Amino acid sequence: MPTLEWIGKDKVVNHHRHVPFRVLERQYSYDAGGKHDGDNGSGNMIIHGDNLEALKALLPRYEGQVKCIYIDPPYNTGNEGWVYNDNVNDPKIKKWLGETVGKEGEDLSRHDKWLCMMYPRLKLLHKLLAPDGVIFISIDDNAQVLLRMICDEIFGARNFLAQIVWQKRTSPDARKKISSGHEYVCVYCKDIDASDDAINLLEFSEEDKAKYRNPDNDPRGPWVSTDCTAQAGHGTKDQFYTMITPSGRVINLPDGLCWRFTKERMDEEIAAGRIWFGMDGKGVPRKKTYLSEREGRNMWTWWTNKEVGHTQEATKEIATVLGKKAAFDYPKPVRLIQRIIQIVTKKDSVVLDSFAGSGTTAHAVLNMNKADGGNRKFILIEMMDYADSITAERVKRVIDGYGEGKSAVAGTGGDFSYYELGEALFHGDTLNESVSAEHIREYIWFSETKAPFVPPTEGSPYYLGTHDDAAYYFYYLPERETVLTYGFLATLSHRAGTTVIYADSCAISEERLTDMGIVFKKIPRDINRV
Repeated sequence: MPTLEWIGKDKVVNHHRHVPFRVLERQYSYDAGGKHDGDNGSGNMIIHGDNLEALKALLPRYEGQVKCIYIDPPYNTGNEGWVYNDNVNDPKIKKWLGETVGKEGEDLSRHDKWLCMMYPRLKLLHKLLAPDGVIFISIDDNAQVLLRMICDEIFGARNFLAQIVWQKRTSPDARKKISSGHEYVCVYCKDIDASDDAINLLEFSEEDKAKYRNPDNDPRGPWVSTDCTAQAGHGTKDQFYTMITPSGRVINLPDGLCWRFTKERMDEEIAAGRIWFGMDGKGVPRKKTYLSEREGRNMWTWWTNKEVGHTQEATKEIATVLGKKAAFDYPKPVRLIQRIIQIVTKKDSVVLDSFAGSGTTAHAVLNMNKADGGNRKFILIEMMDYADSITAERVKRVIDGYGEGKSAVAGTGGDFSYYELGEALFHGDTLNESVSAEHIREYIWFSETKAPFVPPTEGSPYYLGTHDDAAYYFYYLPERETVLTYGFLATLSHRAGTTVIYADSCAISEERLTDMGIVFKKIPRDINRV
């Protein structure tokens, strides 16, 4: 498989492994009671901070759990004027590039910078995606080829699902002889073999239903017809025969074609009334497909602005929610994200957007939940300082309702919690004692089990849980050294085939621990680095 090379690639291919693990610190929660300090237990999250570190911080709770990822990253256009700077020259990104790539980074083109920025983020997004999950990435012609090549490396070329063309405008730009009217949404599965189960059919609209008719009063109801021929190169000898219609007309196959069915199968379909020969019975046979037998509407890769909205609509949406002063350059319409959520999520799925911008993804999730009674959860990450004043503020107003008079939009209901990136879990080779024990416990559990941490409701205060016939204990006290002794073993509330115990030191011989089915791990030496 062809691979893409650029300056700095060797520094970022495995960089996600070296990103410091930082804890998430909840700042406030929001729900029907408004903004408050108490934790409302919401699974909806808005995180302010560098999305690379934030994605790493999500691993203990969400690795392999996210059903749908949508991101709208910078498009690498070289335009310096956007709120969301596309030249990848934001001071935070420049600082990160300098630290990660080093002096070599001084010679990077904007394409090199963009690839260095995107690669480790996509690696972490891949880790977060569920086995039947799907990622959608908005992009335009400036970087779609580059994006496809690095996604082929990270997700695997065989897991490419589609490249959707979205009609983003309603009319050409009169200032240009050739103006762009589209963008792309690049789609990859975590595992293409699970894609049939991952993709939902669309509901039929009234316009779709109108295409189904019933001119022959078929008792099975309205239908549409499709061609009964196929390419000859794919046919067997039983698919080549002369057709005689019910009216007696003889129909010979055109060159290069065969019948879709064998003669035996065709006769069965005709007898069942599922083949249409026209009102006079002399037409070329066509297969009936009944509306009553369709679970939903198939889709194709051309998404029109009539179906899923356009950029002008998106700009108006933000102005309606937040006021004209909060206008955001080139946002995505809610209908576009709703279409994505509709085709790949279930009612309890987790949806992640790590380039959250104005918060369109949360808006779409809340709308979908209100429409179908779902309980989908959103996770938004935004590195810019407007994460609270624009991103979170929009979500608050969507929850509560917005607009006035005839333009008023009822609230969706819902809730979320707002987070900042906290301190790193490690200072070099030592555990950061200022990080809360609960955050450390969550990290230890994930590093051992790769499963979400659910704090036990009973047992020893050091007990983390049992997973795959192994019980885990984290015997940790920031103020003093902990020692694994026989006395401590007597306090254990749960045992399993293997009992893993973290402590600062151990006073029991390794031979005796083995006899008792106990594995000792030293803090912090034996803590795995995620």
